[in-house]
Amino acid sequence: MRLALHKWTLDTTPLGEALRIARRTGWEGVELRREDFEQAVVAEGSVERVLELLRAGGIAVACLGVELGWMFAEGAERRRLLEVFSAQCARAAAVGCSMVMSPSDRGRGDFRRAAASLREVGDIAARHGLRLGVEFMSQAEQFNTLERLRELIALAGHPACGVLLDTYHFQRSGGDVRALRDLAPGEIVYVQYSDVPPRVEPGKFLDRLPPGRGVVPFAELFAALAKAGYAGYLSYEAPNPVAWARDPDDVAREAHAATRAVLPAWWSERIGSARASDQPSRRMGDP
Repeated sequence: MRLALHKWTLDTTPLGEALRIARRTGWEGVELRREDFEQAVVAEGSVERVLELLRAGGIAVACLGVELGWMFAEGAERRRLLEVFSAQCARAAAVGCSMVMSPSDRGRGDFRRAAASLREVGDIAARHGLRLGVEFMSQAEQFNTLERLRELIALAGHPACGVLLDTYHFQRSGGDVRALRDLAPGEIVYVQYSDVPPRVEPGKFLDRLPPGRGVVPFAELFAALAKAGYAGYLSYEAPNPVAWARDPDDVAREAHAATRAVLPAWWSERIGSARASDQPSRRMGDP
């Protein structure tokens, strides 16, 4: 398992600088939302310039996000969303990324329709050699718990599709770590994480914190994921205006240290050893 820094965590930092920060503060990968990618296209002038920036960034791209809404959309809007999905898959493949992610739709719709849509986008991801992680959101109307999303994934039955577990939404939805012990190997294909404040406000989701500053039982949760055989990235996704107003180097460095503090000891030691062995190449790549 490797640690990735989600670009949304450094939302006000330009992509090129965010890549340099992630590399020099010890992260092993980065993740971008579709919005992050499109903002970079505006700043850099073209899609190809952004792809070149990512390929030359000296750090792996762990995951790219797609636009949500494809589960229940119809007509012209559905065609647009599927085109966006395919384009983002092509971008992921172009930078050596093997994973795309999508939040579930926020509203309600026919369950079997959602499963059919999942099979359709799963086919698109598979054609690009990718896997798709679908995220349940605690504030969605229908797909707002791990259990409900697992039902959808099982009904769709597509080998390229799996569960994206976000610890923020897992905690806010009332998730129990013991439920992770029942997961089949490979059922979770991607993990995002951040901590949840002791007091949350309904409808608010830009209040995410580094591990250890809230109520998520990270040591137990990460141990359960390791025991379940999860071996992919852990992506630190913590959008928060308080963090955006701070020095991004400090935000990234403190989050990395906070993560290692709550990881199982053997895992934290492996990350430390890997970072130490990679230090010369990192310094050469930094400005």
